[in-house]
Amino acid sequence: MSSVEKIALFIDGANLHATSKALGFDIDYRHLLSEFQSRGKLLGAFYYTTVVEDQEYSSIRPLIDWLDYNGYTVVTKLTKEFVDVTTGRRKMKGSMDVDLAVSALELAEHVDRIVLFSGDGNFRSLVEALQRRGAHVTVVSTLSTQPPMVADALRRQTDLFIDLAELKPRVGRAPTDRPGSREMRQPPQFVAREATNRDDRVE
Repeated sequence: MSSVEKIALFIDGANLHATSKALGFDIDYRHLLSEFQSRGKLLGAFYYTTVVEDQEYSSIRPLIDWLDYNGYTVVTKLTKEFVDVTTGRRKMKGSMDVDLAVSALELAEHVDRIVLFSGDGNFRSLVEALQRRGAHVTVVSTLSTQPPMVADALRRQTDLFIDLAELKPRVGRAPTDRPGSREMRQPPQFVAREATNRDDRVE
């Protein structure tokens, strides 16, 4: 096997956002790419998130556009807002968990390591399935909050756990220092999209 590890990033956008907020910083996604490019041959960085249906402006839209132009494969799904008849509260219906899992399983045999940015315990069985296919799995979340943002079962299943708090000096930025529309739109330093065209579609 090549001494250079082949890596793919799978980002649960909502979960990573909540985790970084709980730690008091925002993610600098350009630095995040650079950090993992330095760790091996980065074959792809996939960002999964939901977009509210019928919402003319979404606060996440500028981020989605920026990521799409700066080396990430963005996968979105429309989510619906509804009122819970029991509590009367507004809730969102929609999840990217299955989409992320299917794509990760399809890529598992072509990479050495999959880095999952999520603390969601529902991904424990995915991690186990990826390991059966020969991929090493790293989970990035945090134990530094109360309660921790990572499910214990997920942390125990993974090959390597990285606390997002430890990455803050390299991938973090102050919450007020947001990327603007004038960010340089540079082509990615790796090629991943040709083999995963269907992941580029916005559903």
